[in-house]
Amino acid sequence: MNILNRMVKKLSGKSINRIRTEINQIGWQTHNQQIVQRQISMNYQMLKNNKEKLPRFQDVGFRVYSQVDEDGLLLYIFSLIGFSNKILVDIACGVPYGANSTNLICNLGFTGLLVEGNADSVEATKKFYASHPDSCIFPPKQECLWVTAENINSVITDNGISGEIDLFSLDVDGVDYWLWKNLSVVRPRVVIAEAATYWGNEKSVTIPYNPKFDRFNIHPDYMGASLPAFIKLGRKKGYRLVACNRYGYNIIFIRDDIGTDVLPEISVDECFYFLSVELKQKREKRLKSIINYEWVEV
Repeated sequence: MNILNRMVKKLSGKSINRIRTEINQIGWQTHNQQIVQRQISMNYQMLKNNKEKLPRFQDVGFRVYSQVDEDGLLLYIFSLIGFSNKILVDIACGVPYGANSTNLICNLGFTGLLVEGNADSVEATKKFYASHPDSCIFPPKQECLWVTAENINSVITDNGISGEIDLFSLDVDGVDYWLWKNLSVVRPRVVIAEAATYWGNEKSVTIPYNPKFDRFNIHPDYMGASLPAFIKLGRKKGYRLVACNRYGYNIIFIRDDIGTDVLPEISVDECFYFLSVELKQKREKRLKSIINYEWVEV
């Protein structure tokens, strides 16, 4: 909005309201990728139906709203396994720009529940979906609250969601492992979560459970669970790892009864395919800063 205000101040000859409207329309057009995404999706489906070689997940990522390339990864996955009901649950969704759910809602017709603990973020998200032309008629449900292992199931059912859903997105930067472990009221077909990649590809650890956990009260990098920990948990719950974002920290699972012929399990090592010297050094520095805090092996 600050950028918009600066642009408005530089323009003249039209009413301020008209200028704002036109800039907003340009913004929606810029991010309304529906035709292009549908073409891409149909191409994936044609490759699948013709039993041709499918692209690697490393080659299909792109960003429309997501933080890195998760929008492209999710489009690829759903193109191959199809949709069930286009319902999602996004825990700690933040704001629309940077969320894993925004592109699905705005461009692929999803709805569902968005949960966020920051009131300002929730207010901004409500305004975004209320004004976006592809969500204003039926915006996703939104809750401002702190999610714990004790209330995660009731939060979801209280909003009328249960059973199979297409996507569960989890990014609380805290007790993520324990939230997914306790989740039972929905059976997501696809799960995306953020892992603490600075632990590397061997150590299976998570922070101990505390319903009031806030990393900023301890250390900003003290949070979450390692990639092997999530993989073990996923297998126990009937999910396999199939993809990760470009930097390896947002990892995507598919339920084991879906798409095994087109989306096989990948190894933990494949989530470290992009490992520049700078990124490796950054991860080592982060690990050194939190390694002496309490961690639980799982």
